[in-house]
Amino acid sequence: MDSRLCFVAACLRGDCSMTSLCSQHGISRKTGYKWLARYQDLGAAGLSDRSSARTSQIRPLASTILDPILALRRDRPSWGPRKLLARLAMDHPGILWPAASTVGNFLSREGLVTPRPRGRRKPSPNPQPTAPLQANDSWSADFKGWFRTGDGVRCEPLTISDNYSRYLLVSHAVPRPTFDAIKPLFIDAFRQHGLPLALRTDNGSPFANRHGLAGLSRFSVWLLKLNIWPERIAPGRPDQNGRHERMHRTLKQDAATPCAPDLSTQQDRLDAWRVDFNTLRPHEALDQRCPATLHRPSPRIYPETLKEWDYPPDHHIRKVDRNGYIRWQDKQLYLSEALISEHVGIVARDDGEWMVRFRSFNLAIIGAESRTLRCSRLARSGEAGTT
Repeated sequence: MDSRLCFVAACLRGDCSMTSLCSQHGISRKTGYKWLARYQDLGAAGLSDRSSARTSQIRPLASTILDPILALRRDRPSWGPRKLLARLAMDHPGILWPAASTVGNFLSREGLVTPRPRGRRKPSPNPQPTAPLQANDSWSADFKGWFRTGDGVRCEPLTISDNYSRYLLVSHAVPRPTFDAIKPLFIDAFRQHGLPLALRTDNGSPFANRHGLAGLSRFSVWLLKLNIWPERIAPGRPDQNGRHERMHRTLKQDAATPCAPDLSTQQDRLDAWRVDFNTLRPHEALDQRCPATLHRPSPRIYPETLKEWDYPPDHHIRKVDRNGYIRWQDKQLYLSEALISEHVGIVARDDGEWMVRFRSFNLAIIGAESRTLRCSRLARSGEAGTT
């Protein structure tokens, strides 16, 4: 009160400008004019603190609004206020629904919200993968952590999604995460939806071989033969495939908690949940649209028969033997067992060394004098493969 009275007194004397007075008292010009107006209206009493309690009553929401919200929330316990409102707006477009904050407060009062502990997110030291610009620019594939059904059978769902539309293409339990087990599922997805330009995975088996040449596995060699770029996230960085990992959390909440009594029932749940995820569940990242509204089949058709690759005339062709070796200048060089029976091309570089290529992809470098193999990162022909 004393500071405010001194400020008003100085204003009334007109010793200096309002800007200077406010600067001297450490307040804004808006606050200065507010205190002066209060003094002029109410005198010294107008400078006392006022209650910050709201002067209007909160209007209770009608049951016609609350009941559909409660019903949908109980049916979809993993959906937040924004997702609930988006779905309700689609189903009942003629109703004026409250704000998401109002719905969130209502759900909290009803005991339908369980707060999650939030850890501090560390900044990523590695660049994130390129964001897709349209459907089928990039897919993601991974295994949802395995669990056992009620009868003790191991269940490990393979999931494949489109990174642009979030459309879930596959959600199917496999007995073991092997190439032979997942290849038929990928073929079905390719036949139904076409081929993507890239497939984003982690560095684990069967997607990649951490210790193999250019990280090649049988699966990634198959992708290269289909002209699909195997896009791998950095080791230990699942956040680089964050949208797919977030989908796994929803899968666990909605389709695997609690687990089904047997594998067949669990698969039925996964199939029904995939349809629900694609056609009914609004996605905040898609402006509360469903993935099915954005997904389109790829124009790249799955080839039932893979043609032999024709290397340019300046390439020396070598066939990888059954042990993963090729013969080069009277010396055996080990490439990878993932390339057994495949043909590679070896072409001279400007620096006198040799580049080993599989189809249109650079794999390794052969030294000009040492004739030893130096591994490089997988790169498309025309890109430099870092040694």
